[in-house]
Amino acid sequence: MTEKLTPTDRESALETLAAAGWQEVEGRDAITKTYHFDNFVEAFGWMTRVALRAEKMDHHPEWFNVFKTVTVTLSTHDAGGLTELDVKLAQWMDRLAG
Repeated sequence: MTEKLTPTDRESALETLAAAGWQEVEGRDAITKTYHFDNFVEAFGWMTRVALRAEKMDHHPEWFNVFKTVTVTLSTHDAGGLTELDVKLAQWMDRLAG
């Protein structure tokens, strides 16, 4: 089982992720970010690539898509909060989104 981030690691990760537009979710040990694409096909294509990566990681995002906007929430349910898996997936999503 993946362990929650230590307070020091959490603080460091959140600082880096906040600079990329991620925010803490109020009332949960989770992070969220909204991505905007040029159109639905780009948004859905990005989601498809993320889905393939998430499946390989065995770590699946919560997300919501409307037209060209995708809102993602990450938290490791088995650990009860943020883990290194969330940080790695968030960073990978950002790189993929460009």
